[in-house]
Amino acid sequence: MKAVVIRRYGAAEVLQYQDVEQPKIEPTQLLVKVRASSVNPIDWKIRQGMLSLISGSKFPKILGFDVAGEVVEVGSGVTRFKPGDAIYGSTSFPGGGYAEFAAVPENLVALKPTNLNYEEAAVVPLAALTALQSLRNEGNIKTGQTVLINGAAGGVGIFAVQIAKALGAVVTGVSSTKNLDLVKSLGADRVIDYTQQDFSQDTVQYDIIFDAVGKRSLSQTKRVLKPNGIYITTLPSPKVLLESVLTAFLPGQKAKFILEKPNTQDLVYLKELIEAGKIRVVIDRTYPLPELAAAHAYSETGRAMGKIAIAVSS
Repeated sequence: MKAVVIRRYGAAEVLQYQDVEQPKIEPTQLLVKVRASSVNPIDWKIRQGMLSLISGSKFPKILGFDVAGEVVEVGSGVTRFKPGDAIYGSTSFPGGGYAEFAAVPENLVALKPTNLNYEEAAVVPLAALTALQSLRNEGNIKTGQTVLINGAAGGVGIFAVQIAKALGAVVTGVSSTKNLDLVKSLGADRVIDYTQQDFSQDTVQYDIIFDAVGKRSLSQTKRVLKPNGIYITTLPSPKVLLESVLTAFLPGQKAKFILEKPNTQDLVYLKELIEAGKIRVVIDRTYPLPELAAAHAYSETGRAMGKIAIAVSS
């Protein structure tokens, strides 16, 4: 099969499109013909070696956490899926989605939303699960609460705005000037142009601040966070880690970070929201699998509006 592999850590050019052996599945896995995948920052952070303590030194590696495709074979212990099912979901760490076939654990996928094509479905799992679990699990979001999404036009932010609205919150989205209309169209009640205004100097206080781009900390945003508000980030810096430990044992404002946990139940929940028209997908660009290096390079610029899709096979 064709796949994009890395044989060492490094810049985007270490991504090589070549022939590799098709994976063999374990009893609890599905063999999936991958129709599409996507690019998430964690993919190129692994590629760069930023997570080498976790991803290790064994090569070659196939990256890519998001997959959408068709089940072609099921393991002996699989009970929820059968060959021919159209699915979407996640691979195990450190990936495997940048290939024509992937071995995927049964408990990390769900049936694909019927109103999305494969490329649209493939950009959902990691980003939307991060948004959902941040707001629902870490933020304990409630109807009527005020929520600010920093990075509202990014890969995680686009889903966070829509999920917060679906859960009944009043949402403020922070983005650049060119993306304000997009953020409004996703349902944000209010938008802030970060090129013109620092949201941490706002006159409004929020129940939840979700920093979907990991640019701030609790200490930088506490002025606009309610006394019992929660700051959540996708990028736990040493400062945020310290704040999360300290605030866990003290009354008042909390600092938290998200470690996304892929699972079938949450993917089914997202599928229901998508099919009900409460979440739509925003794809900035789609690249064919052989051009994955260009897709990674574009993601690294931080300028993508929404998600970057990878077309693996037609």
